[in-house]
Amino acid sequence: MGNRKIEHAFCSDILDDHDGVGLADLIRRKEVSLGEVVDAAIARAGRVSSLNAVAAERFEQARHESGPASTAAFAGVPTFVKDNRALVGMPTDHGSAAVRSRPATDSGPYTKQYMSLGFVPLGKSAMPEFGLNATTEPAHAEPTRNPWHTDYSTGASSGGSAALVAAGVVPIAHANDGGGSIRIPAACCGLIGLKPSRGRHIVPESARAMPIDLIGEGAVTRSVRDTATFHAEAEKYYQNPRLPPIGLVERPSERRLRIGVIVDSVAGAPTDAATRAVMEDVAQLLAASGHHMESVPIPVTAQFSEDFLFYWAALAHFLRSGGKRIVDPSFDASQLDGLTVGLSQHFKRRFYRLPAALYRLNKSRHEYAKTFERLDALMTPVVAHTTPKLGHLSPTVDFEELVARLTNYASFTPLANVTGAPAISLPVSQTADGLPVAVQFSANHGAERTLLELAYEIERERPWRRIQDVDHRASVAT
Repeated sequence: MGNRKIEHAFCSDILDDHDGVGLADLIRRKEVSLGEVVDAAIARAGRVSSLNAVAAERFEQARHESGPASTAAFAGVPTFVKDNRALVGMPTDHGSAAVRSRPATDSGPYTKQYMSLGFVPLGKSAMPEFGLNATTEPAHAEPTRNPWHTDYSTGASSGGSAALVAAGVVPIAHANDGGGSIRIPAACCGLIGLKPSRGRHIVPESARAMPIDLIGEGAVTRSVRDTATFHAEAEKYYQNPRLPPIGLVERPSERRLRIGVIVDSVAGAPTDAATRAVMEDVAQLLAASGHHMESVPIPVTAQFSEDFLFYWAALAHFLRSGGKRIVDPSFDASQLDGLTVGLSQHFKRRFYRLPAALYRLNKSRHEYAKTFERLDALMTPVVAHTTPKLGHLSPTVDFEELVARLTNYASFTPLANVTGAPAISLPVSQTADGLPVAVQFSANHGAERTLLELAYEIERERPWRRIQDVDHRASVAT
C-alpha cells in the first residue's frame, strides 16, 4: 500500500468488531457494562480525533448516564447524532459558521424516535454547511477525513457519522438523506446506508415545510443486521399507516428478483471504468444466483438533473434569506460558504422557473413508479466515479466548476429523494488502491423489505471488506 494513510480505532477492547445488535446483546447479558462500553467508545474517538468527524461531544454526560431500558434493541450502544437534528443539551449548528446556536432544551421529534432504540449519544457528528455538499469539507473548519485513506473525502452530508462508524468508534450513527446524504458517505466509507421511503419515520418540521420533502432519516452501519434491526425497531415508536410495515428482516429471501441495471446517469458524464467494472461484477453475481438482470433505460430525462439542481438552489436561497426564522436566531448570512451563496444566486437569477421545475419533479414520481410494473428493483452506481480526494468538491472551488463536478459525481442518488423511494448503498468492492466502491439498489415506494433481503444475500455471498484487515504497516492507528 506504500504511503497509504489508513486511520481507524479498532483494537482488542470490549467493543472489538461487534455490530450494534451484538454489542447490545453483550450489555443485556451483563458480559460487559454500559460504563465500560461508553469508556471504550470515548477512548476510540480520541484515537482518531484527527479525522475531524465530531462536531461537538458530550463524553462526560454519557459517562454519568444510567443508561436506557435494557429492553430497547440498541440499549447501551454508543452513537452520534448528526449536527442537523436537535439533541437536548447540545447545539445544532448545521455544519455552518453562520449558526452559533444555544444548547437545545429538548430533543427534536425525530431525535426522540432515534433515541427510543436505546442509544447512548456521545455527541454530534460533523457535516457540510446545511447538508448542501457531497463532501464534508466545511469552509470554516478542517475537513472530515476518510478512515480508509485520510487524503480522501468521506462523502456527505452524513460524512462525520460515516467516518466514526467506519473507523470503529461506534457501530451505528444517525444519518439523513436529502440527495444522497446517507448513501454517498456509506459508499465512500465502506458502510451500509439505507434511505427509507418518504414518510417511513417521523418527518421533522424542516422537511414538512419543503415543497417536495426530500429528507429520509436513518443510520449508517457496518452490518445489514444493524440496518434491518434499526428500521424494524424504529417502527415500534412510529409506524406510518400509509406504508406497509417493514418488520424485522433477518435473512435473504428465496424469491428471485427482476432487477433493472442502469450504469450511466442522466447528467451526461459517463460512469468511470472502476465503477462500471464493479457494476458488471455484481450483476454477474446476482445473475448466477438466479436473479433476472437486464439493462433498462433511466426512467427520467436529462431535464431531471437540471430541475433537481434548481430546487436544491431554491432551498439554499430560502435558507440564506430566512435563516434567522428557519434555522436559528443566531443565523448570520455573511458567514455562509461559497456553495450556499452560489446556489442562492443561481436561484435568484431564474426564480420564475420554480413552478415548472416542481411540476416536472413531482411528475417523475409517476415515471419512476411505472418502472416497477415489471421490475422489483433497480441497480445503479451510488456515485458516477470513485471517491474523490479532499479539495475536489470543496466549497472554496469556483462555483460553476464545483456545480459541474457535483452534478457529474452525485447524479444517481437524487431520484430516490424526489420520488420518495427507498434506496440502499452496499459496499461491494474496492478500487485497486483499496478505497471502497458501492452499488445502489432502489425499489418502489414502501419496498424496503425487498432491499434488505437482497442486501443480506449480497453480504453473505460477498462479505464486506474490513478496514482492520488492511495492511497495518501502512496504518496511522494500529
